[in-house]
Amino acid sequence: MVVAEVPKLESAAEYFFKVGAEGKRFRPTVLLLMASALKFPIPESTDVGVFSILASKLRTRQQNIAEITEMIHVASLLHDDVLDDADTRRGVTSLNCIMGNKLSVLAGDFLLSRACVALAALGNTEVVSLMATAVGHLVTGETMQMSTSREQRRSMEYYLQKTYYKTASLISNSCKAVAILAGHTAEVSVLAYEYGRNLGLAFQLIDDVLDFTGTSASLGKGSLSDIRHVITAILSFLLYFIYSIHHLK
Repeated sequence: MVVAEVPKLESAAEYFFKVGAEGKRFRPTVLLLMASALKFPIPESTDVGVFSILASKLRTRQQNIAEITEMIHVASLLHDDVLDDADTRRGVTSLNCIMGNKLSVLAGDFLLSRACVALAALGNTEVVSLMATAVGHLVTGETMQMSTSREQRRSMEYYLQKTYYKTASLISNSCKAVAILAGHTAEVSVLAYEYGRNLGLAFQLIDDVLDFTGTSASLGKGSLSDIRHVITAILSFLLYFIYSIHHLK
């Protein structure tokens, strides 16, 4: 899906995919597993040959959601590295350090445009709306992170809301999109959404804790790098908890 007329732009857009700096492909893996769990509910009377064709087409469309989600995720990483002035990503040099901030931003924009084209090709307006909402949430979450006040940094509610926007929304809405494409009921779609939401929140909570306990080698980034950018409220709550226990003795 990442094909551009200008070679330099294509090279920039493909950079993280080629060097593996986008991570362990956690999101597409979750979505493909969700797709396997939510197979097309076809009546038993359906011809075997027809069933195979429909199942194959559905699988392709669900795989497209996984690819679209990963493109959106990588686009957000490119933009985040510019905003954070990061020099590494998962142990490799960040794109903005190699090609500059301008091309990094353009590469992220290009990935988002390719994701939009792929979404439109699915021909499902509800799915398009879900994924567009997730992109909007990424921007909202990043803005919340940049403009957090001292009081908000001590609020777990604020932290969880920001975490939902920055991480869990993309996973939850993508899971819901997979269910919708499979033709499942609204109830099943909501369950898929809630699964993705809780998984996304847990994923980010663990990542934030590892920022305290992990090493630069294991994290693929400098430990406490998130703290330097005032990202999490977890330390405040941990210190408050320790303080409370100490004074109860």
